[in-house]
Parts: sequence; C-alpha cells; structure tokens
Amino acid sequence: MLAVARGLARARGGDRQVRALHGLASASSRSAEPPTLPPCSFQPQPYESMSYERMCAVRSAHLNPALVSYFSRPLLLHQGHMQWLWDEHGRRYLDFFAGIVTVSVGHCHPTVTRAAKAQLSRLWHSTNIYLHPPVHEYAEKLAALLPEPLKVIYFTNSGSEANDLAMFMARAYTGNFDILSFRGGYHGASPYTMGLTNVGSYKYSVPNGFGCHAVMCPDVYRGLWGGAHCRDSPVQTTRPCACAHGSCQAQDNYLEQLAEVFATSVPKKVAGFFAESIQGVGGSVQYPRGYLAEAYRMVRARGGLCIADEVQTGFGRLGSHMWGFESHGVVPDIVTMAKGIGNGFPLAAVVTSAEVASVMSQALHFNTFGGSPLACAVGSAVLDVIEEDGTQAVCSEAGGRLLAGLARFRDEFEVVGDVRGKGLMIGVELVTDKASRTPLPAAQINEIWEDCREMSLLIGKGGVYGQVFRIKPPMCITTADVDFALAVMHRALSNHRERHAA
Repeated sequence: MLAVARGLARARGGDRQVRALHGLASASSRSAEPPTLPPCSFQPQPYESMSYERMCAVRSAHLNPALVSYFSRPLLLHQGHMQWLWDEHGRRYLDFFAGIVTVSVGHCHPTVTRAAKAQLSRLWHSTNIYLHPPVHEYAEKLAALLPEPLKVIYFTNSGSEANDLAMFMARAYTGNFDILSFRGGYHGASPYTMGLTNVGSYKYSVPNGFGCHAVMCPDVYRGLWGGAHCRDSPVQTTRPCACAHGSCQAQDNYLEQLAEVFATSVPKKVAGFFAESIQGVGGSVQYPRGYLAEAYRMVRARGGLCIADEVQTGFGRLGSHMWGFESHGVVPDIVTMAKGIGNGFPLAAVVTSAEVASVMSQALHFNTFGGSPLACAVGSAVLDVIEEDGTQAVCSEAGGRLLAGLARFRDEFEVVGDVRGKGLMIGVELVTDKASRTPLPAAQINEIWEDCREMSLLIGKGGVYGQVFRIKPPMCITTADVDFALAVMHRALSNHRERHAA
C-alpha cells in the first residue's frame, strides 16, 4: 500500500505518457525518444570486478553448458535495490521479472539485509539437531499464516527439493504410488520431480517420472474449452460464452477429461495431485473458477493427497489472498513454497498437517541446511516486510492497474492474443493472429522482448511454446513504475507492428 501511495504523485504524468504513446499507432515510434524511467535516489557502487568479455569466457568454459542467457547480448548485473537493477556501466533497469519470480519484497530490501547481517554476526549455521531461536521463531510466525490443519513445517533449500519431499510424503502416507499433475505445469527439475514437470524443454531422454501422469490443463484461452467468464482475473478471454448463470461448461468438460484419466490411466488408488494455483513457467495459465475444488474432491475420493505448489503464487503475490490456493476456495493436504519465501535467499518449505507429517517418523529424515539460522532470519524478515510495507495491497492495486493497461493492448494489437493473471502474476500471450491463436514465432517475440530491454524494462518469457511474456515484478513497485512499463511495452509492440506491416 505504501509503495502504491508513493507512486500516486507521479501517476498523472504516467497517464499522460501512456495516452501519448497510444496515439503513435502509425507514427515512426522507433525514432521517438524512449519513455523516461521513474526517478530513483539510490546510487549504486562503481563496478570494479571482472570485465564483460572475461566473464563471458569464464561462463562458456566453466559453467553449466545448459545455462540460458537472456538477451542476444547477455546482461551483466552489478547491483540491485528494491525494484531496480544496475549493469556494469551504471545503467538502471526496472525489474519486472524479479529473478524469475523470486525477489518478493525488493532487491536488497534494507530490513531483510539488516536481519541477514545481524544473524551472520551471531550464528551462520547450526543444523536442527540443536535448538536455535531463528528456526522456532520463524516456524511459529509462518504457521500462523496458514489455515488449519496446515501447521507442521519441513524446511528445505529450493522449490524442487520441497516438491521432491512432498511427492515422497504423499506416497509414504497413502501407500499409493501414482501422482497426477497438469500439462504445462512446472514443479522442479530434479530427477524425482521431472516427472511432475510437463514442459517439454525441461525433459531429458533418460528414465524418469515413474508413476507420474500428465492430465489436460484446463486452459480457458488455448485449451479446447473456455469462455468469457471462467477466470478469477480482471481480464477474461474473448472467447464466447453461453453458460447459464452459475454454470461453466468449460469447467465441466475439463473435469470430464480428469475423470477419463482416472478411468483409464491410473489404479483405483492414487498418491496425490500437484497443481500450481496459477501456472508460472507454463505461462500464467489460469483455470476455470471451481475447477480445482472439484478436482481435489475427485483426487481425495481415490485416496490421494492434494498438493498446492505455491512456489510462485504464495506470499500475497495474487493480491486477494496470502496463498493462491485460497483464491480457489480449497485447503490442500500439503503446501510447497520457495522463491519469494526468502526474497532470493535459498529457502523453501513443505507445510502439512500433523497427521500427514507423522509418516516421516517411520525413519530418520534430516536436511543439513534446511531451516538454518541464517535462512530463517531472512525468511522471518521477509514476513515482517510483507506486513509492514503492505505488499499484498501493492499487488492488488498495482496489478489491477497493470492488467487494465495490458488489456487495452490486446484490443489494439493483433499479436496480443490474451492477457491474464491476478495481482502481480501476469501473462501476455503473443500470437500471429487472434483467430488462429498460433504462437508468434520466437524471432518476433524476441524482437519485442529485446526492445523492452533496450528501453530499460526487464520481463520474462514462458509458456509451453515460449509465447508468453511473464510479468512478475518485486512486490514493491509504484504506479509510476506500472505506467513506465506500459509505455515501454506499447512502444515495443508498435515497433513490431511497423517492422512487420504488410
């Protein structure tokens, strides 16, 4: 709330900027001055490290060859502060991807940084074979934010590790093996979780995923069924809808597909069902209202546990609730969380009921670094900032403003096929034309994406076909930042239209 309020004084100027850019439909927008970054008083330190060329050589020679570098000329990041990043030349960028939806309350947020420094000077590491205050203080604080009976916490170091443990826990508790997840879902890239992840670019041709089953994603834009009232979002699809009040044919049809999987592809009993509240890597895909609640009922009827993957949607990012599953009106059996939980610090968690958690006492379960004093001090400070800075309200208000502006782009540009999301979990799907919904070619998507970078706006990409811009900024942005981002994206889309005019 405070961050939005601080931006209101600049909002009128931003509105004029956006309106002016909207008037450039056929003008030579590429020759005009780029939008002006909102002011920032923070001064980064001078860059005094490895040269750009040397860094690229080291990366090529010694780092994971599967690493993807964003942009044709990879960006060298030197320093960050709140929603801002600086490169080695001192050039400032507005970060609207937050380190892949990981920086929740802001780069190097002063409160979180102070907490980390204080704990560093006191005790870096002690495994939980000993008592230490940070893990107990943090566990109590985090558990208070979750509904009953979700009160027992296992701390881990990453989302993949959390989902790995949740899979194991569901199988151990139920005595069943088979687990379901959505096509387009991403739940990690460890050998165990790779079976849950159903985005082809993350798959390796080695045996994996035994007992994992991919079910049809209830995507109301790209899927077989969808209408104009399906999503819990300020922006709906443009697909026609003839559903009677209180009914949803798309939901019913997608649930029939799930029922068919139960009838044909799995045993009578299953171990569990994983679902993100809104798909992240898959392109900010949202399901029909009510779908998840009925899917949970069907899974539980088969003896399975329902696992909510809140790695990207948790900690207030959706604006309306602290946890994405709450927006679906469900209470899962297990919740996994990571990324924003530590504002970029390696921290993750699995939260479940005492009954489900008890299965782990059958043997010794131990995590050397999970719940370390340093990680828990950081996680506790993040929760403090979420409350003190009103970040959930920022997500609601800034996200609503951003979605409304992006929806206007869908009306104006043929390549903007869909705009969707909630709070600051937003996707913009790019197509060759609205009628076919054919994904826009990667080369053209990259043109728009690179244009945004050249104008100092950083956004992500995702979707099964790489056709979705992922917009998930730190939860501290202002209305001036929103208006700047809209101005930049409008310019980039206008540039694309000019380049590819018939």
